[in-house]
Amino acid sequence: MIKAVFFDIDNTLYSYDRGNEAGMKALTVYGETVLQMDRETFVKVFRQAQQLVKERTGADCAAVHNRLIRMQCILELLGKPLFPHATVMYHLYWDSLLSSARPEEGVLQLMQLLKTKGIGIGIGTDMTAYIQYEKLEALGVSSYIDWIVTSEEAGAEKPAERFFALCAEKAGADPSQCIFIGDSLEKDVEGALKNGFKGVWYHKNPTEDEKRSYPVIDSFCGCIQDDRICLGKRNFDLKAQMPAVNAINSKLTLDGIKMK
Repeated sequence: MIKAVFFDIDNTLYSYDRGNEAGMKALTVYGETVLQMDRETFVKVFRQAQQLVKERTGADCAAVHNRLIRMQCILELLGKPLFPHATVMYHLYWDSLLSSARPEEGVLQLMQLLKTKGIGIGIGTDMTAYIQYEKLEALGVSSYIDWIVTSEEAGAEKPAERFFALCAEKAGADPSQCIFIGDSLEKDVEGALKNGFKGVWYHKNPTEDEKRSYPVIDSFCGCIQDDRICLGKRNFDLKAQMPAVNAINSKLTLDGIKMK
C-alpha cells in the first residue's frame, strides 16, 4: 500500500535551468552596470566562486548551494565591498528565478488527484530550506504539501541514507510504502531504490534503453488516466521495486494508484 509520494523540486516541479538562466542574466547585468565588470569576467568569477564555495563547505551539504555565500565570494574575488552588494545580488538572482518559475504541466492536477485518494505528498530536495519554501509558494503547490525534507535539515544531500530515512520518518511509513519522483537518476531514482523507496525518473526525453531500465515519467499529464494515477511505464521485471509484479508490462493498482 502506497502512503506517500515525494517529489524533488528543481528540474522536476519546474525548470530550474530556465530559472537559473533568468537569475544569471539579471546578475550579469548588475555586474556590468553597477560593479563595472564586463560580462565575460563576471561569469568567469562567478564560476570560480562556485568552485571555491564547494571546496570550503564540501559538496555534501546544503551550504554549497547558498547563493549569499556565493555572492560574498564573488565580491571578495573582485575586490568589491560586501555591503550593499552581496544581499542585493542574492535577492536579484532569486527574485528573477522565482518570477520566471512555472509549474510543470500536469503536476498540480497530479497532486490534487493524489490528495483525493488520501496519498500524502512530500518534498525531498537538496538546498537550503528557505528558498525551497519560496519556490513551492511561487509554483502554487504549497497547499498540497504534507512534509518537506531538505538536505539542510537532513544534514546530508541525496542519495544519503539519512536523507531518505527522514523522508520515511516524516511520512510515518515504511520506505517500501513511499514513491520518490525526481529528475536525477543518481540522487532521486537510484538513491530511492537503494534506500527501499520506489523510484520514478522524471525524464522528458528518455531513450528506449532508459525506459526499459527504470520507471520513467516524461510528462505529468500522462500520469493521469481518468481517476487513476500511472507512475512510469514498467517495461522490465519490477520484483525488486514492486513486490508481486513479475511480468513485463504488467499492471498493479496500489491503494488507488495504478502502477503501469
